[in-house]
Amino acid sequence: MALVEETSVKVALETEASPDVPEGKTDYPFTASNSIYTAILSRNEAVKDAKRLKNFLELRDKYVHKKVLFEDPLFPPNDSSLWYSSKFPIEFEWKRPTEICDNPQFIIDGASRTDICQGELGDCWLLAAIACLTLNDKLLYRVIPSDQSFTENYAGIFHFQFWRYGEWVDVVVDDRIPTSNNQLVFTKSFRKNEFWSALLEKAYAKLHGSYEALKGGNTLEAMEDFTGGVTEFFEMSEAPKELYKIMKKALERGSLMGCSIDALLPSHCETETANGLVRGHAYSITALEECDKLKVTKDTKIRLVQMRNPWGMVLWKGPWNAKSKEWSTISSSDKARLKKKTVETSETWISFEDFKKNFTKLEICNLTPDTLLDDRSHSWTVAVNEGRWVRGSSAGGCRNFPDTFWTNPQYRMRLYEEDDDPDDPEHVACTVMVALMQKGRRKDRSKGAKLYTIGFSIYEMIGSQQHLQKDFFLYNASKAKCKSYINLREVSERFCLPPGEYVIIPSTFDPHEEGEFILRVFSEKNSKNRTKKGKPIVFVSDRAKANKEIEQDDIEVQKEKKEKVKPKPQQPDEESGEHKMFRAIYQQIAGEDMQICANELKVVMKRVLEKHNDMKTDGFSLESCRSMIALMDTDGTGKLNLQEFKHLWSKIKAWQLIFKKYDKDKSSTISSFEMRNAVNDAGFRLNNQLYDIITMRYADEHLNIDFDSFICCFVRLEGMFRTFHAFDKNGDGTIKLNVLERKTTWNVNFDW
Repeated sequence: MALVEETSVKVALETEASPDVPEGKTDYPFTASNSIYTAILSRNEAVKDAKRLKNFLELRDKYVHKKVLFEDPLFPPNDSSLWYSSKFPIEFEWKRPTEICDNPQFIIDGASRTDICQGELGDCWLLAAIACLTLNDKLLYRVIPSDQSFTENYAGIFHFQFWRYGEWVDVVVDDRIPTSNNQLVFTKSFRKNEFWSALLEKAYAKLHGSYEALKGGNTLEAMEDFTGGVTEFFEMSEAPKELYKIMKKALERGSLMGCSIDALLPSHCETETANGLVRGHAYSITALEECDKLKVTKDTKIRLVQMRNPWGMVLWKGPWNAKSKEWSTISSSDKARLKKKTVETSETWISFEDFKKNFTKLEICNLTPDTLLDDRSHSWTVAVNEGRWVRGSSAGGCRNFPDTFWTNPQYRMRLYEEDDDPDDPEHVACTVMVALMQKGRRKDRSKGAKLYTIGFSIYEMIGSQQHLQKDFFLYNASKAKCKSYINLREVSERFCLPPGEYVIIPSTFDPHEEGEFILRVFSEKNSKNRTKKGKPIVFVSDRAKANKEIEQDDIEVQKEKKEKVKPKPQQPDEESGEHKMFRAIYQQIAGEDMQICANELKVVMKRVLEKHNDMKTDGFSLESCRSMIALMDTDGTGKLNLQEFKHLWSKIKAWQLIFKKYDKDKSSTISSFEMRNAVNDAGFRLNNQLYDIITMRYADEHLNIDFDSFICCFVRLEGMFRTFHAFDKNGDGTIKLNVLERKTTWNVNFDW
């Protein structure tokens, strides 16, 4: 009996969402034992986009020497950099800081959270993350290189660095900023002549295509772009009992934290509650404190949370606001200490109990995958794989869609060695953290893109060396999976699994949703045993050979020596009758030379197929016939003789049997999802990239492949393998081609 697994789904609401907006592998071993910054600073010591950084220095020096101010051609001062859906009801004037005030400064007395005041753009989620970033100078100046100013080497050019899908990129901008009546329209500092926060916002807008692309989001997204860290998401209604300890540990380890209250409906904008907090709005969490009560009661201590509003003002009217009577219940020393931590009017304190009652979600971005309930630090290794879901090929949806779920990308994970747990010698499990992130959805908002609802499942494998098929998932339950599918940019989960081999299936909730993603898998090893022999984790992509422990980045194809499906042997009298039919039709078309060109082959094939009433087809296209001649023309004449034609027909009959096997509704078409199995049955072994290409090249708008396209695809696959083996002189599965050989090979066999 097929298993039925329940797949839960949640909807995450963006903060300040606007209802009118349309919607290789790398291994980084790192340890957190020396410093909480090791994870972020050591593995990202250099910006990956080194050419871009070099360009910034060269550009700056070039414009300084020319005494000309830089103008960014990729992010011009016009509406295309501002909006994509509708024009903002303000007349903008792009000005440089030198045109706005007399003494512009990049940073004054160090960057702090007081330098961030929200403007007219609904990007409080971004500003809340920036405010958290200012609490940690090492992280802050990783994003904002400090060697920039409006005095020394000033040329109107600045740059900022962001973590993007596994690597750090450098974003260069000029300093022309949108203004109205000589005032900054968007993010600004409370100091009229400080501009680092406005320029950082501009660089982040350029990264995503426009300022409007920043309207509405989740704080976690920006936190991750600033650190490359690991995100955690807590629904306050389901928060663990140790939540205060988790938050305390997060701040001690330099994690970034934010919180928010969901809007009543997805289409609702920010609305103020009775106690002054705002729904659909993001807040930063900047501190946690415990104070002794003056009067001894059942609870002798009061736990407090400090939060900051990006608006630059506090609206909280409940207990522990600036004027509340609760301040009289703690000692004067505690009161002075807390007041000292409150550096501006946009910050306030709230009791931890009120915090849990009033806020709906807590977002934490950790610098390492260490659990916030453990006092120990560990060594971690992360494997990063990039992939994509392609409609009709590898976008199979979640487990609720068993007919297509198996077509999703599959990533093999081998756990060799259990964790070393001094508190539990019997512990025989490996700790892994899986993080699935969808790529580019915010940048594509101008095209109507929204975040997909995503998630993943983990299955235990036993001896399988190929892409797992539909039956495997029908009769095997998952070993682990994310708690729920949710429409966040990243979904992450921590697991303890026994040593063994597993397969991770990342997917969207619904099938046919196309997009790119990165899958990060962190494995944990105690830092004290780093020299111990053994491998904690080996991560193998779906495209890799099953007998290897590392991913193969080259596009590799294999073919079985023996085809799985062969036509049933026919009786001699049937062969004789078919032979006579071929000769009769052939002689009528071919003429005296007994050879046919592509146009003549098209006529012959149509007449032959008409003799087979069980196949509804109009024959083959001229393109398919040309491919057939290229495959079977052994004497280089560009035509087929009778023997070559008979050999071609024998292949077509074998492929026809495969086609009929998957044409279950007798429509003379097969689903593009079944093409993977059909190709396997014919003896071809392809990687995911080629399966995706086949779907894009041969499937129609309904994701069906007709008989003509099916045969054309198989003819070209046959030709591709034949050409490959002709060049594979040593039989080792690799070939080297010069430029002329590559061009000839591509033109003849690889015209997909």
